[in-house]
Amino acid sequence: MAKQVQEAYICAATRLPIGKSGRGYYRNTRPDEMLVRAMQAALAQVPGLDPAAIEDAIVGCSFPEGEQGMNIARVGAVLAGLPNSVGGVTVNRYCASGITALQMAADRIRVGEAEVMIAAGVESMSMVPMGGNKPSLSPAIFERDANIGIAYGMGLTAEKVAQQWKVSREDQDAFALESHRRALAAIEAGHFKAEMTPFEILERIPDLATGEITLKKRTVDIDEGPRKDTSLEGLAKLKPVFAAPKDPTGKATGLGSVTAGNSSQTSDGAGALIVASEAAVKRFGLTPLARFVSFTVRGVPPEIMGIGPIEAIPAALKLAGITAADLDWVELNEAFAAQSLAVLNDLDSKGIVLDRAKVNPNGGAIALGHPLGATGAIRAASVIHGLRRTGGKYGMVTMCVGAGQGAAGILERL
Repeated sequence: MAKQVQEAYICAATRLPIGKSGRGYYRNTRPDEMLVRAMQAALAQVPGLDPAAIEDAIVGCSFPEGEQGMNIARVGAVLAGLPNSVGGVTVNRYCASGITALQMAADRIRVGEAEVMIAAGVESMSMVPMGGNKPSLSPAIFERDANIGIAYGMGLTAEKVAQQWKVSREDQDAFALESHRRALAAIEAGHFKAEMTPFEILERIPDLATGEITLKKRTVDIDEGPRKDTSLEGLAKLKPVFAAPKDPTGKATGLGSVTAGNSSQTSDGAGALIVASEAAVKRFGLTPLARFVSFTVRGVPPEIMGIGPIEAIPAALKLAGITAADLDWVELNEAFAAQSLAVLNDLDSKGIVLDRAKVNPNGGAIALGHPLGATGAIRAASVIHGLRRTGGKYGMVTMCVGAGQGAAGILERL
């Protein structure tokens, strides 16, 4: 167990519906607006809390530039109406940015340096594309073959994982179909309502004839990604988008199994959590939802970044003092079906068996979407409310991370 002076309790956890990037709910919505809504919704869940007691807001964001630059954490805290005394810092660990924000907030409390913190994540892939607005790679990356994986597109790393861990196209497509099936079933059953905060979209519609602008409001309260028309037949028809099955001479490459259908969706979204010490819980009459138990990050070769959780999960379990059998809910971010299956199968071979019924029981990023830096905070809210609904005790959020990392965080329902 890690040494600490006090426990960190999560007393509020919420997220916005996830929208499709570029053409979805939030295509014209600024990321700071999404962040503010998530923060305010989390604060509304702890009405007895004095906002002046919050020391800092830590916000994960994978590409903190453009509309989500200028330290969006501090901007969000101010626009959310928090006192000027509340700080703000933006952190970036790519896909694990949101869970890292939660870990950092919890650690400040666990070592006695703070009493109340906000942890959040936000990403607008509509406004800031993958790689950012001006990607610039160091020439040094290309001087050693071992470093070139840093420059790979994420899809190519998934192809490398599928090849090395022998994950078939058929298994990837079946995994993707199940993600949609579970997500649709969860929506139908209302399982997302407790973790989700509706968002009001303001649309400005111009009349080209008159020059007038009509304002139209609509409220979104459901994830945009899950598709009822997904089928194995439809998935099988999709062409590989990251690597060709044959080279220009017609020789088989051993690649070409990763498609848009068995990859995570690029998305927009935000999530936020309130973390407090036991003293703050008592002082403000808060109700702890979960205890922050452990967090680990491990590095892996960049060209096979998808297998990061293979290294991070055992470490997080050891630090928590539990086994895989103790986990009642696992949010394994589905960056790609190939890497998700590689992680699960590899851990099986090592005796660390994650019950498939408890892994992404409400579907994952292939169906629900993956708003990069927001995902860790969003999925932490999913774990907390999923455990509360089902009566489970331990839950985990885990994901692979660009440039070769894996992260895993464990929470305990209270």
